[in-house]
Amino acid sequence: MKHQIQNNNFLVEITSKGAELCSFKNKQSQLEYIWQGDATHWGSTAPVLFPIIGALKNETYTHEGREYSVPKHGFIRHNENLEVEQVSSSEIRFSYSSNEGLKKSYPFDFSFFISFLLEGNKLSVSHQVQNKGASEMFFSLGGHPAFNCPLMPNEKYADYCIEFDKNQTLETTVLSENGLLTDEQFEVISNTDRIPLTKTIFDNDALIFRDIKSKKAILKSKNHTHSVVVEYSDFKDLGIWAKPKAPFVCIEPWLGVTDHENTSGVLKEKDGIISLPARDKYQADFTIEIN
Repeated sequence: MKHQIQNNNFLVEITSKGAELCSFKNKQSQLEYIWQGDATHWGSTAPVLFPIIGALKNETYTHEGREYSVPKHGFIRHNENLEVEQVSSSEIRFSYSSNEGLKKSYPFDFSFFISFLLEGNKLSVSHQVQNKGASEMFFSLGGHPAFNCPLMPNEKYADYCIEFDKNQTLETTVLSENGLLTDEQFEVISNTDRIPLTKTIFDNDALIFRDIKSKKAILKSKNHTHSVVVEYSDFKDLGIWAKPKAPFVCIEPWLGVTDHENTSGVLKEKDGIISLPARDKYQADFTIEIN
């Protein structure tokens, strides 16, 4: 099932399953900015990543001496048991809370909320984690929205770039065949504000930028002024990814990353993990602006 929020100019759709953003469309031009999940390349559109990002080494982790397992990118993705509240014609909220069954894979008392608010040409995606337990909890959090690229007919992938709000030098960490971090890195850009998109740029998987200084990434074409602006001031890390030669690109604000191949497997020692004190709350938002 798809839920809608809208205003005079834009229509946004989010799925019940996993609270995935699946459409952001201009009503006048009918231009669709979100990848439509063609399974030929990749069947998702914008997975919500919680309480892990990426993969776990050996598909497991340990907490207080016990072993657990959650799926790649966590258990909000593909989840059919989210509760939904239509706040208004322009805002919708989803929630999910711990239960005894879930504690077999993630042993914390929590509530997770994600809301989508459409204001003008900007969609705010807000995440809140509430620790309802008597001890600290550990988690990662991220977005994974995929945008059509190219946006227009008769364009090529190479007509596009990801432009940042400042010049910077960015290195990415090389991933293993199992999707884990390695100690190997290579430079993607040097003292510039843009990454050109090419057919081969994602042949070695995602580009992962740790502690990125820029907090705005813009998908833009050399042929027109339409663009997608993702702002992520609450997020330390950024992933950029697509299936090789697929007509989309993901701009992914992250708090945390996939496991390192040499990880201890202890959850509280996981690279980039967030520690949330008992009875406390954590919020992180990003926005998607259509121009």
